[in-house]
Amino acid sequence: MQQGGDTEVTWEDQQNINKFGRLNNRLHDLLDEIKIAKETNENLEDASNELILTDEEVVRFQIGEVFAHVSKDEVETRIDQMKETTDKGLEKLEEEKQSITAQMAELKKILYGKFKDSINLEED
Repeated sequence: MQQGGDTEVTWEDQQNINKFGRLNNRLHDLLDEIKIAKETNENLEDASNELILTDEEVVRFQIGEVFAHVSKDEVETRIDQMKETTDKGLEKLEEEKQSITAQMAELKKILYGKFKDSINLEED
């Protein structure tokens, strides 16, 4: 049974195909991580808004698996720090996503140039 072409797969081609597969797996992991980071940011923003609405000076703040009574000002500071950390992490994830997408586009160009319709690198 013969496929669309008789193009021989060289060792270099196989390396490019493998690299594309690894990049694709990493891209999917990154997309999951980005989604989680965005959800975390939204939760922190919600917590910050709720904190603004409260009249209490001492609020319960979760540290690990324990709730501690902490002053409202300190909780605001901690939430701001957590948002800043999450924002920086999200920024790094987005940069890595762009880098991986660019590498995958280059590999697609190379592999489709050689194998044409004999190879499918698209998502279903």
